[in-house]
Formats: sequence, C-alpha cells, structure tokens
Amino acid sequence: MRDRLEEIEAAYEELNQELSSPEVASDPTKLRDLGKRHRELGEIVAASRAWRKATADAEEARALAADESDPESRAFYEQEADRAAAQAEELRAQIEVLLLPRDPNDEKNVVVEIRAGEGGEEAALWAGDLLEMYLKYAERRRWKTDVLASSPSSLGGYDKVILEIRGDGAYSRLKHESGVHRVQRVPQTESQGRIHTSAASVAVLPEAEEVDVEIRPEDIEVDVFRSSGPGGQSVNTTDSAVRLTHKPTGIVVSVQEERSQLQNRDKAMRYLRARLLQMEQERQQQEQAEARRAQVGGGGRAEKIRTYNFPESRVTDHRINLKVHRLEQVLQGELDEFIDALLAEERAKQLRAGG
Repeated sequence: MRDRLEEIEAAYEELNQELSSPEVASDPTKLRDLGKRHRELGEIVAASRAWRKATADAEEARALAADESDPESRAFYEQEADRAAAQAEELRAQIEVLLLPRDPNDEKNVVVEIRAGEGGEEAALWAGDLLEMYLKYAERRRWKTDVLASSPSSLGGYDKVILEIRGDGAYSRLKHESGVHRVQRVPQTESQGRIHTSAASVAVLPEAEEVDVEIRPEDIEVDVFRSSGPGGQSVNTTDSAVRLTHKPTGIVVSVQEERSQLQNRDKAMRYLRARLLQMEQERQQQEQAEARRAQVGGGGRAEKIRTYNFPESRVTDHRINLKVHRLEQVLQGELDEFIDALLAEERAKQLRAGG
C-alpha cells in the first residue's frame, strides 16, 4: 500500500503544479476536471500523511518506553504508543476505502424516473409523494432540480414523472434509490378505512453529456403536438410538446413541461441521452458478466427495496434491514441515514471482494 500511496502523492504534487499554470486557469473545462481529480487525491493524501505520522508516533513512543527505567514513565509511553497505533489502524482502514475503485458515474448529475405501479390512483399519488421527497432532499443539499416530463393523474398524482437533479455527487448519493418503493396506508379513495398496499418504481440514471453519447440527427424522429393535462384536456393552444423517437433503439421520450418547443426539445434530448447512456452501460456490464455495481442488491426496477408504513410511521430498507420510525421526516427529505448506510454496505462489499 505504501508504494501506491507514494504514487498518488507524486500525482497530487504534479496536479498542484498543473493547476497553477496560466493555461489551465484559462480553460474552465480543464480547470473543473483537474480540480475534481485534485480533491479526490487530496483526500487520500491527507489520510496517508496522517497515517504515516501516527505510525511514526507509535514507533517513537515504543522506543521511549523500552529505554525508560521509571515504571510510571514507561507506562505513560506505552499508553501513548497504543493510542497512536489505534489511530494508525483507523486511518489505514479509511485509506483502504478511499483506494477502492470509484464508480465513474458518481459525480454526474442524475435523471430520476418515478412511475406509478400497482395500486391505481393511490399508486399515482404515491409517485407524487416520492417526487416531493426527492425535491426536498435536493433542496437540503442545495442541488438544482428541473421536471423534464410528467404525466399527471386525475387526483393530483403522477402516472410518470421525470426529474433532473444537478449537483456535486448527485449520482453517488441517489444511485441506490433505484427499485420499487412500496407504501402501506389508508388511501384517500378508501371509505372503509382499510390499509392498502401500492407501489411506485424509481430508476436513477446518470445524466449523459454530449461527449458521453453520440446522437446522430438522422437517427432522431421529431414529432410536435399540443400539450395535454389529466384526462387529455388541452393545456396549450400551440404545438409546443415534443416527442423524440430514437430509431436505432426504439426509445421514445415526450416532454411538454414548457410553453416553448425549443425548451421542450432540449429537455427531451437530455432525457434521451441519459436513457441511451444507461442502455450502453448495462450492455457493457452484461458482456462482462458482472453484477451491476451501481446498486446494492440486484438494482432492477422489479426489486422491492423499501417499504413506507404509515400506521406505524416506519420506513424499512429491505436490502440492509434498516428500520426507522420517523416516516414523516423521511418524506420531508431526511434520507441521509439510509443513503449513508447503503454506501457503507457498497464499500464493505467491495472490500470483501478485494476491491
């Protein structure tokens, strides 16, 4: 590990030199990319230097204890040696985690697809609740959000809604939200007070930039039409809604959120790029016969990952068997307890697999 850390420290010092050059300062894209790499390496370098110091402190204290004739002083140095050795061991474990391969998508923005599942109108209302939960979580982290597309239901929920979230590490924090989110509660439409179970599926896609996915103009079929609301009623008098069909894959995306056709087309292209990037990454991973490392568990949409039980105010994540009894706070965007635990499990799995 020491050799690896020395290589990283050398690379970090090179980056320091590069970042101070006028050429990099005048190139915003290069400055951003190098700055990101500098932050990543800087975290490892700081832990490495602290580990080396704690290791040296432990060795020095042991040497002093061995040379000390006074029992009280020897006990003091031995105690200091044990303290420094314990700190060094903690830092070593931290470094092992920092050296694990990073998901290349972790720093990307995300596109979150929420679709009502079984449960009819109640499932559509639940999809709307999940949308609010992610909007509030994004607000807590000061991320920017934009609804790319939606299909409202008649009672105010959503049959489908597509949310774009932009911010540092958005994918790394949200990637484990993919799967089926089940709710147990008395629906608004239930007159007998009986508890129903319904569900909505969530898919978290890393947002693709133009350099990630090449879309040829001749591969896109563009249709424009009038926007419609719940029940099909027209909400706009102009043909501003846009539907894009990617002919090679058959993927179809429709956006009607904005009054401008150009804005709707831009949103549709962002959504389409994310779908195509996801498709390509899944194809590559299947070819390599690897489990999709982006999710804890299988990560498929059919997998039930979390249950929200209203009568007991309980939220359960089935992948890590984590239960909390503060459902209202979770729906207000307090998701970090789940997210941190899922990321810890992801790192533990990598360590058990040898990175």
